[in-house]
Order: sequence, then structure tokens, then C-alpha cells
Amino acid sequence: MASGLFALFDDVAAMVRLSAASLDDIGAAAGRAGVKAAGVVVDDAAVTPRYVQGLEPERELSIIWRIAKGSIRNKLLIILPAILLLSQFLPFLLTPILMVGGAYLCYEGAEKLWEKVTGHHPEETAAAEDTVTEPAEHEKTVVSGAVRTDFILSAEIMVIALNEVDTEPFLSRAIILVVVAVLITALVYGVVALIVKMDDAGVALAVKPSRGVAAFGRGLVKAMPIVLATLATVGVAAMLWVGGHILLVGADELGWTWPYDLVHHVEVAVHDATGALGGVLGWLTNTALSAVVGVLVGAVVVVVLHLVPKRGGKAAAH
Repeated sequence: MASGLFALFDDVAAMVRLSAASLDDIGAAAGRAGVKAAGVVVDDAAVTPRYVQGLEPERELSIIWRIAKGSIRNKLLIILPAILLLSQFLPFLLTPILMVGGAYLCYEGAEKLWEKVTGHHPEETAAAEDTVTEPAEHEKTVVSGAVRTDFILSAEIMVIALNEVDTEPFLSRAIILVVVAVLITALVYGVVALIVKMDDAGVALAVKPSRGVAAFGRGLVKAMPIVLATLATVGVAAMLWVGGHILLVGADELGWTWPYDLVHHVEVAVHDATGALGGVLGWLTNTALSAVVGVLVGAVVVVVLHLVPKRGGKAAAH
């Protein structure tokens, strides 16, 4: 009987070790998937603070919370079931879908560069027009617009994450993607909340009697525009890099190998020629060339979507 009890304990211990290993594997896979989607995450965090600009400060966190709830609904109730079904029954569609998303990221990044060059910012004009409506209606419009934008970015995050774990069993895939969805949503909107309230915290600290605390508060207020500008720039760069890299890898997987081979060849050459810094400089080379691809593809899409319709309209007018 004692031997049977010990055997039972051994079985339980083995199951615990197996469960722990499975949890470790899921955690590691979720980490890999989250890191791969980091470029889109940065863009998500860079885009969202714009939606609460011009709102009453006491309403900012409430609006962010509503957007965050919409984001998690997007990921868990719409995107996750759709991509899991695709990965299970039509896995060959994942690469083309990912490439379409990559092209969209290139377009978004190139469009932001175009706006900087031309000085035209349509979203700011739209936001200024919206402020004349009732506050409650304006908030509803802000939230719905932010959730729509989030849907596109969330779809990219989830598809990129899925692409990293597509060889996992179905249940593990589902768990990993749920973990990625929850953690990334919490991270993005937690960071957004901190950014948005940074100036309010600075104002509160600036009136404290302690000179050091007051100086720190004034520094926070002054730093806020710099933080937002830096985050926006990083977001654009991340979109172009991630979008270009997705297109290069996707084209390689579909058989059009020379663009990826060329980038990889240059990366290896830089890695081999720079000694101890080879790893970093090789990665930077790959990133820069991927961003160049992103700019070129994005520019083509911007031209097609912005300039061609205008010419068509002028031709129709004549």
C-alpha cells in the first residue's frame, strides 16, 4: 500500500512538473510573441493619447478606460476566434493576411511622414470640428474612433503573435494569445494613462513647498510635449520597420526570396565586418533596410489613395 501511495505521489509530482513546464513554455511563447509585436504596440501607445487631447482632465482616465475595454473586446471576442479558426483550417491565408497588415502599417507610417512634409493633419481638423458638439456625444465619438483604430492595430498584434506560435497545439495557441491580448492591452493603456496624466501630476507637484519636488513637477510639465513628440516619432519608425519586415519575410515565405536575401546578405556582411558590435549593428542594418522597404511600399499606397482620387475628381469636373 505504501508503495502504491509513493507511486501516486510520483505521478502527481510528474504531473506538476509537466504542468509547470507547460506554463513555462506558454509564458516563454507569449513573451516571444509579445516582443515580435512590439513595433505595433509602440505605435498603439503613441496613437492613443491624441484621442484625449482637448478633453476635460477629469474625464481623461474614464475615456482611456472605455477605449481599453473596447480594445480587449476587439482582441478576445472578434480577432482571437477569427485568427484561431484561420490557423486551424486555413493556415495558408495567415501569411497573405499578415502582409496586408504590414502594407497597412507601411501606409500609416508613410502617411504620417507625408503629413509632416505637407503640414496637413486631417485628424486635427476633424478633432477641432468635433469639439463643437455636446460633451457626451463628443466623448462617444472619440471612443468609437479610437476603438476602430485600435481594432486594426490589435489585429496586427494578434496576427503577428499568432505567427510566432503557429506550431503550438490549438489549446496552447489560444492560451498564449489570450495572455498576449490581456498583457499588451494592460501595458499599452497603462502607459497611455501615465503619459496623459503626467502633466497633471507635474502641476500638482509644482506647488509643493519642497523646492526639489516643485522643480521635479515643473520638469514633468515641460517634458510632456517632448515625450509625446518622441513617442510619435518612435511610433512612425516602428510602423515602417515592422511593416517592411513583415513584407520581406512574407514575400520570402511565398517564394519571392531575393528582397529578403539581399537584406539578410547586407546584415550578415555588416555583422561580420564590425567585430564585437556586429550583433547590434547587423540588427540595426536589417531594421533600417526594412524601414526603407516600408517607406517605399507606404509611399506607393499613399500616392494611390491620395493623389489618384484627386486627379480622377479633377478629370470628372472637366
